[in-house]
Amino acid sequence: MSFALIASLLGSCKKGTAQTKNKLVETGKKQSIHQFVVEDLYGENFNFSTLKGKKILVVNTASKCGLTPQYSELQKLYETYKDQNFTIVGFPANNFLFQEPGSDKDIASFCQKNYGVTFPMMSKVSVKGKNQAKIYQFLTKKELNGTTNSSVKWNFQKFLIDENGYVVKSISPKTSPLDANIVDWITK
Repeated sequence: MSFALIASLLGSCKKGTAQTKNKLVETGKKQSIHQFVVEDLYGENFNFSTLKGKKILVVNTASKCGLTPQYSELQKLYETYKDQNFTIVGFPANNFLFQEPGSDKDIASFCQKNYGVTFPMMSKVSVKGKNQAKIYQFLTKKELNGTTNSSVKWNFQKFLIDENGYVVKSISPKTSPLDANIVDWITK
């Protein structure tokens, strides 16, 4: 083999490697939650792009869970900070011990009657497994959100999303919505 041919082949390999790296970088690029349109409990479209400029707490909920009283704390958090570029978006899910068996209509009635929920509540979704909703795929997979891999461990897992729609972090289901770390994040 001639030196020129070897140099040419090496150059090709380097170029191919650079292209592969760029594809990997593009795949891991941060994406925004603002790309999603989902359905709310009333069958209406909810476009996350309308939340640009707001911090968002996304939470999966359930009506028959030991953590269900967190609805009260979520509502209090929402009422306190909703006028300060903050909102909460709830996603009912039946993934954990069948603790959200009701229809969207049942869930809406339960939330209003028992907890006076006024923050946006979406239609029931799957937050894990083979039927995981696309928005939860985004929230839990670094290759889609560009920030972190996580999993939904139980009902009332919280995801903090910044004003640009980027995932900041995931918060344990057992952590109170009124925890100082969450409040500090909202107010900073």
